[in-house]
Parts: sequence; C-alpha cells; structure tokens
Amino acid sequence: MKYVLVTGGVVSGLGKGVTASSIGLILKACGLRVTSIKIDPYLNTDAGTMSPFEHGEVFVLDDGGEVDLDLGNYERFLDIKLTRDNNITTGKIYQSVIEKERRGDYLGKTVQVVPHITDAIQEWIERVAKIPVDGKEGPADVCVIELGGTIGDIESMPFIEALGQFSYRVGPGNFCLVHVSLVPILHVVGEPKTKPTQHSVRQLRGLGLTPNLLACRSSKELDDNVKAKLGQFCHVPLSNILTLHDVPNIWHIPLLLKDQKAHEAILKALNLLGVAAEPNLKEWTARTKVYDRCHEIVRIAMVGKYTGLSDAYLSVLKALLHASVARNRKLIVDWVPAGDLEEATYNEDPEAHKAAWSLLKGANGVLVPGGFGDRGVQGKILAAKYAREHNVPFLGICLGMQIAVIEFARSVLGLHDATSTEFNPETKTPCVIFMPEGSKTHMGGTMRLGSRRTYFEVADCKSAKLYGNASFVDERHRHRYEVNPDMISQLENAGLSFVGKDETGRRMEIVELPSHPFFIGVQFHPEFKSRPGKPSPLFSGLIAAASEQRSTIMVPSSNGHAKLTNGNGMYNGHSPKLKAHQKGNGFKASNGSLNGIYTNGNGVYVDGSC
Repeated sequence: MKYVLVTGGVVSGLGKGVTASSIGLILKACGLRVTSIKIDPYLNTDAGTMSPFEHGEVFVLDDGGEVDLDLGNYERFLDIKLTRDNNITTGKIYQSVIEKERRGDYLGKTVQVVPHITDAIQEWIERVAKIPVDGKEGPADVCVIELGGTIGDIESMPFIEALGQFSYRVGPGNFCLVHVSLVPILHVVGEPKTKPTQHSVRQLRGLGLTPNLLACRSSKELDDNVKAKLGQFCHVPLSNILTLHDVPNIWHIPLLLKDQKAHEAILKALNLLGVAAEPNLKEWTARTKVYDRCHEIVRIAMVGKYTGLSDAYLSVLKALLHASVARNRKLIVDWVPAGDLEEATYNEDPEAHKAAWSLLKGANGVLVPGGFGDRGVQGKILAAKYAREHNVPFLGICLGMQIAVIEFARSVLGLHDATSTEFNPETKTPCVIFMPEGSKTHMGGTMRLGSRRTYFEVADCKSAKLYGNASFVDERHRHRYEVNPDMISQLENAGLSFVGKDETGRRMEIVELPSHPFFIGVQFHPEFKSRPGKPSPLFSGLIAAASEQRSTIMVPSSNGHAKLTNGNGMYNGHSPKLKAHQKGNGFKASNGSLNGIYTNGNGVYVDGSC
C-alpha cells in the first residue's frame, strides 16, 4: 500500500480537501486504484451532532456514517463509496483505546499518548486503507490521507507524531507528503511573500515530517524566482513546488496538477513511475469546457435556515450544479431565508420580507432542503404553498417533504393546526411524528441513517420514470421524524400520492402531486449520491422542469437512471456522448468569487465544487 499525506499550513480553509481529491483523481487517471481517509482532530466521535454553523453540512455515507463534508468531495471526485471508518476523529481513537484498556488488552501497562494512541492511529489507517471502496475486489493501490486543521494546532499533535512514526514504519518509497500552504500577495508591495510557508515547513520538519511536494495557494501563478526561494528555504526540489492559483472554475485544479507534472513527482516518491500510465483526463477536461460554456440561466430558490452559509447545503448545491450542467444551464441559486417569508418579518423588517418574496417569485424552481428545529418552518410552508398553487417546480428533501405534507393538510384538507410533533408535541393533528425506533435521550447516531431501499408503489409516477422505470431505489437517509401513516388515506383521497414506501409499506418515502407539473418530496437525501456526469435523477427532473422543458422524454440509461432528452434523442440539445463537467471545492475563483453558482447575495458568480 502506498500513502499520500496532505497537510495544511499558515491558515485554514486553503482547500486541502480539494487538493487531496484532485491528487486522488489524477492518480486514478494514471490507472491506479485510490481510496481516501480524512483525519479530523476534534473530540467528537463523528460530525452527527455538530451545528452547520460550526462545521458545515453533515455528509452521510451508505453505511450510515455521519462524517466531514470533505468525504463528500472524495466520493464525488473519485466516484467511490467510503465507510464511516474512512473518517478518523480524536474521539474515535480515544474511545477505541479506552475500550481496549477496559478489556485489559494492555496487560496492566500505563496507557499513554505514545505509544498507545499513536499506535492506534497507525493501525486504524492501515486497516481502513485495505477496505475496497470502488466496487472491486481487494485493496486499493494508493491511500490519500488528509489531516484536518493547520500544522501547529495543539489537537493535531498526536496525529502528527503518529504520522511521523507511520512514514518510518511503511518505509521510503511508500509515503509521500504534500504540504498545502498559503503564499500571500500583499497589495502594498504586489509581490508574493514566502515567509509564512517557510515557517510552516520549518515547523512541520521540526515535528518529524518532511514534505516531498509543496502546493502553494496564491491568487496568481508563482514565477520561478519565488519557487527557487521556497525550494532553498524549504528543502523541496523546484520541480516539486506547485502553484494552485485562482482559476475561473474549480474543475481546473486537477488540470493544474497535471500541467505541472505533480503526478510524476508523487509517482516518483512512491516508486510507481514505471507502473502507472500517463494520466488520462480527457473526459474531465471536456466536462470542464462544457461548464465554462454554459450560458442559459436557470434560477432555483433555495428556501432554508442556513442561507448565510453555503457549506450547510454543500451537497445540495453540487447536486443542483451537476444537474444544471447536464442540462447545459448556468445555475443561479437565490438564497431565500425561510424566516423572511413569514408575516412576523413583514412587521419587523418589511424590506427583508419583500426581498425574500421577490426572490421566490422570480425563481424557475423551488427547493426546500432538510433541517432540524422549528425556526423558519412557517416560511418553508409558505414557499411550498406558493409552488403548489402557482405550478412552480418543487423539490422537498427530508424536512422539505414533511413541510409539503403539512402545507397540503392545512390548505387543502382544512386542518389548520396540522404540524409535526417536532414543532408541537401536543398537536391534535400530527401530520409528522417521531419514529418509533428513535431515541429521545441520545442525539448522536440515533437517527435513521444510511442507505435504505424505497419501493415504487405507482409504476408510472414521475419519480419512477426519472429513475429509469426502476421498481426500487437505494438512497441515503438522515431523519428522526416521518409522515404519520395514519393520515395517508386522508391525504391521498384529497389528491396527494405517496408513490414510494419502505419495505413495510408504512413508512412514506416519496410523495407527488399528480395534478402539478413537477411537485415531489422525498424523505431521503438524493444529493449525497449525485456525481459529476451522473446527476441525481430527482435534481435532473427539477432542473428540466424549471427550464420549462416539460416535453422531455425520459430514457433509461445504462446506469439505471433516466437521461433527459428532447424529441430527437439528443441529450440536452447536444450529442448524447457529451457529458457534464466535474468540479472541486475550496479554491477562490479568479474573479474574486468562492464556490460554483451565481448567488443573489452580492451578484457574484461563484465557481462550484464537485
């Protein structure tokens, strides 16, 4: 097994996750099998109980693991399926060591950070690296490890020590360290400053790790004089100093690595130069060009509580982007704070209320994503009501589906007190209830999590057609509440159709409004399995409907999903062979934007990530 470690220095938020993902992609393009591990040095055992404001979205894996959002980047870049053990946290390591101590595995020894914690980290890495994640038998060839945080953080010290020991343990030719560091360009003098990177590398070397490559983040390409200075003071060959400068869109990052022959430096460090092929990134390059050429706009109103923080809905944004590029549309996401749609906001801040409704009414489609808690719920209900009554394409995810059901019960059935027991435990009309198997005393890992099967009850419903006329679909879940099965007949008699259910037939998974052009709610999270070139069928349907392409024919594709075509059999007006592009996350675009979509906040175009 070969290992590539990606560390970060100077400041956080440099894009280590994208760098690690891009390295994995370019090695995969060389014909190697790649897996990934993310190390998060926090005490939480997983990301499940963390606030989106604190940590961004919680990414959910097939096995139900609630993990760091960077694992979503790895899955999307490499088209793999990771496990919960691919995310290592301080909490997991200490928990495993304490369990061994309680069993007596250490034979009465004093349990210490060195060697017991550091040994546990190394053993975890070696064990997980052997788990196949690409659907093939046997372990991968290369494991890319990202160490979260910044060199010098006190919580990272046990991992730094363990990785230093690990590099010695696996031996030369099996370990390559890529250090991502900031080279700022001060506006006062207008020249790159290398001193922060010099100090970062000196600190890294003092901790027992020497970088093989430097990946320098900067607003513009570094010239050879700057690289030579870095090489001299950081003891890194000039050919191994890479510039990851701002680019028009994030999908250019793997191409930057290839153009600077990063793969050759990594393969040389891993003794794989004679084994691996030249990287084949033709498909990636073609998708990048397709993305750059998109100009026809589709506007989606994202109605949620965390609209000031795009990372809270990262996978939803990427799924929208994958679908819009596949439809050859340039995506504009209008962030609509759910609370601003409510009547109370009109009384407190009429301008914010007016702006929110203006965005909602100007959108081609409405998406209400998942979430927890009652803040902004009434605004989400109003958004679902507007979309239903005005035939605006609507997609509700998790809480978004529950909101759609509550709104229908209130507006159509006249049950004005209908709500979820999450918001009002004493309600007399519980449309949404707490799941019987859930825990009300422990939050972490007690939800319905991971991949579950949904069976289509209505063969000719829109959802089944979008999934290629499949009889069932496996999607990832993360929820504690569900639609009350005792109200289903009443809701269906009034016009709703619960077209997808679990294996028991009592848990509602997909709801549609047949009288509406496109009104779908799903209890699962389809965004977690969306990939560049393989967009989620439900997101594809939303974008198609929002683009007013309702004459679209849905043709099952080879992967079991539906390709959306026009009457001529042309995919999106182009040859069916023309695939959507792919993309990364965490790098600032050259126009001063950050993340892949047009936004309404300041009119800036942001370049999205994979």
